[in-house]
Amino acid sequence: MKIVLIIQARMGSTRLPGKVLFPLGDTVVLDYDVSRCRKDPRIADVIVATSTLEQDNPIADWCGHRGVTCYRGSEDDVLARYYDCARAYEPDYVIRVTSDCPFIDHEIISGIIDTMERSPCDVVIADGELPRGLWSEIVSFSALSYMYANGRESRHREHVTYYAYEFPERFRSVTYSVPIEMRHPHLRITLDTPEDYQMLKRVASRFSGDIEVSSKRVVSYLLDHPEVARINAHIQQKPVQ
Repeated sequence: MKIVLIIQARMGSTRLPGKVLFPLGDTVVLDYDVSRCRKDPRIADVIVATSTLEQDNPIADWCGHRGVTCYRGSEDDVLARYYDCARAYEPDYVIRVTSDCPFIDHEIISGIIDTMERSPCDVVIADGELPRGLWSEIVSFSALSYMYANGRESRHREHVTYYAYEFPERFRSVTYSVPIEMRHPHLRITLDTPEDYQMLKRVASRFSGDIEVSSKRVVSYLLDHPEVARINAHIQQKPVQ
């Protein structure tokens, strides 16, 4: 069974341009994502999927200098970028991560792989809400292909797996039970605004030198230090259009 993990990344964020290459700890945001996503040895490759736009050249350059696989495709049709990238590597399963989640939970990545191996399916669904920025998604390549062929609305093309959640009856799904200690959806551990960045820098400073720190420790730190969690608690996530 072949699994690839694809991190979508671009420099053109509307609220915080260039955020994926912002300094964080001793490195940059994207390095956190890549390093954490490489933890499970069952993942054949971690691929950064960016656009062909000139403004995304720094992402491709960063990948090239660090030996990270990079794929370049459509800027606006993110689903096509994912599908074309995945097809080039002929996987059985694809894990989706976004580059604005520097503390993505690598233990949950392993957990959803375990879930899929026990019960082969099209998509693994979370049972229980995580803090924003920690969840990853695993889908079969056949399911991704179906979404690519049938997802026609703009929301389907921009949000890679949205079609599967809108039409769950068309896919075989199993659930992954989120650990009780991680069920804190009020926490925001993602990067989309200057406030998010300030909060994440505090977390990175607390765990200086430990780029692969357990997300459980990050959550515990934020629960023990509500003054840090409050920095970006008021930020509203942009709605799906």
